[in-house]
Amino acid sequence: MNGTGISGDIVEHFGSMRDPRLERTRLHKLSDILVIAICAIICHADSWEEVEAYGQAKEVWLRTFLSLENGIPSHDTFNRVFARLNAREFETCFINWVSAVAEITAGQVIALDGKLPRGSRDGAIGKGAIDIVSAWATENQIALGQVKVNEKSNEITVIPELLSMLELSGCIVTIDAMGCQTEIVKQIVKEKEADYVIALKENQGRLYEDVVLLFKDLEKSNYTAYLFDYAETFNQGHGRSEKRQCWTISDPEVLKYLRGFEKWEKLRTVSCIRSYRYENGHESVEERYHLASITGAKPLLTVIRSHWGIENRLHWTWILLLMKTNAVCEKTMARKILPFCAILL
Repeated sequence: MNGTGISGDIVEHFGSMRDPRLERTRLHKLSDILVIAICAIICHADSWEEVEAYGQAKEVWLRTFLSLENGIPSHDTFNRVFARLNAREFETCFINWVSAVAEITAGQVIALDGKLPRGSRDGAIGKGAIDIVSAWATENQIALGQVKVNEKSNEITVIPELLSMLELSGCIVTIDAMGCQTEIVKQIVKEKEADYVIALKENQGRLYEDVVLLFKDLEKSNYTAYLFDYAETFNQGHGRSEKRQCWTISDPEVLKYLRGFEKWEKLRTVSCIRSYRYENGHESVEERYHLASITGAKPLLTVIRSHWGIENRLHWTWILLLMKTNAVCEKTMARKILPFCAILL
């Protein structure tokens, strides 16, 4: 690995960050601290002690592209510096850097999802679980950005903020029902020049009712009432099997009668996905509905399955989380996973 390339990229994208330390107390360059921490975390460091240990083990290599005038910083130094960095500045630099090192190609699925990260609740200090909305590039398998939901707000309010940070032209944005809002769809299509596949649930009452009725009518008519497309997948393993059937309707002469249809920018398709899961002799059935600006049952089913990948592959970026909650300390850091695990894995 060429260290100069890594260092140059990081220094370039994090160069605008203000150093929070007094000048007389700066024994180590801020850029050195950032580069060591990021490289250590890519190599699965889970605590500031492990970041320091990584630096000590790789010091010879690190000196080929870092000054390290006073050696490797201690774990206390890493802790103090990251605790005082401006979270918003750090987040902006981080997203710019990830965007630069990750080539996001047209047609790639960008999944937005909200989660309550495990370990973010601390009953001892009366801190509730932290809600984070993340953007996940499914093909590159990296987290492009995250935004913390304020305690007095909800995920709907931060999705536009996260979208505004990202370059999404030509991509397909997927969101679960939390993002099923006309203004969010308009931002995706008009501002970001992207497509969308968004889960539809009861929060869009009349539209949801109409879409459900549409597919029930299609089934009752033995699939003759409307023009439709169909695809299915079957997966088996770990003692269970799952079959997914997908029906899509993209006929504008049918869709225009959906209540509220005209409010949804570039709405071209509604879909029904029926999942059959067989496990330990039991069968469960679930139906899900989506709105989409793309057409075709097979592409839509592929996109939705890609969205589910965020559930299984996303590595939470904890440095941002800890800085945003002002909770960085040695005891806390020792049980948290650091931020950039998803960048190059």
